[in-house]
Amino acid sequence: MSYRVLVGDNFRYMDLSQRFEVGEYATYGEAFAVCKELVDRFLRHEYVPGMPARTLYFRYIMFGRDPVIVSCASGTEAQPGFSAWDYATARCVDLCGDLPVSAAEGVALTA
Repeated sequence: MSYRVLVGDNFRYMDLSQRFEVGEYATYGEAFAVCKELVDRFLRHEYVPGMPARTLYFRYIMFGRDPVIVSCASGTEAQPGFSAWDYATARCVDLCGDLPVSAAEGVALTA
C-alpha cells in the first residue's frame, strides 16, 4: 500500500483549494518522515534564540503547513495518522527548551 502526503495551510485552514500534494510514498514511515520534515523546516526557519515555546508554537498554528497522510487505496486519512500540531508542540519545546506548551492554553495572541 502506498501513501500520499497532502499539505494544508494553517493560515487558510478552511480553504481546500490551498491544499497540495507533496508526493506519494511506498511506506507509511516514508510519508511520516516527510510530514515531520515539513513541520521541522518551518520551526527552524521561525525560531529565534531565546524565544519561548509558546511563541514559536503560535507562529506555527497561525502560519505553518499542516501535512496529513492519506492512504492511496482508500483515499482516507491513514491510521494511526500524523498530528502536525502535536508534533509541533513537542518540537517547540525541544527547540526552545522551556516548559511544554498546551494546544488548549497558554498561547497568547501576540507573537
